[in-house]
Amino acid sequence: QVQLVESGGGLVEPGGSLRLSCAASGYSISAYWMYWVRRAPGKGLEWVSDIEAGGGATRYADSVRGRFTISRDNTKNTLYLQMNSLTSEDTAVYYCARDPRLFQRTIMPGRPITLEDFGSWGRGTQVTVSS
Repeated sequence: QVQLVESGGGLVEPGGSLRLSCAASGYSISAYWMYWVRRAPGKGLEWVSDIEAGGGATRYADSVRGRFTISRDNTKNTLYLQMNSLTSEDTAVYYCARDPRLFQRTIMPGRPITLEDFGSWGRGTQVTVSS
């Protein structure tokens, strides 16, 4: 069964850090671009970051660049998102997702997206930044 399971979310004070993990099962993520996306309360899905299948190339939304770091360990079939200097604007449900195509990046930032645009996605993990 193909599955992505996020973990690591929680409540953190402004300025704090969290590390999200996304464990994949049922297939290897090593052949796919992987993504982190988020949905803030009352808002649409927002692309946050993505990483090339081999881990060599990464991209970030302007809102998180310099604060978030995406990484992956293909030997552990796991994707990560290190989040530092968190603000209330980062409060959201965070989802990991894989590209629908092998070795291609088909999800482009700046365009409206839905979870159904991805090949698979997890149930999400809640991140709440509040004092």
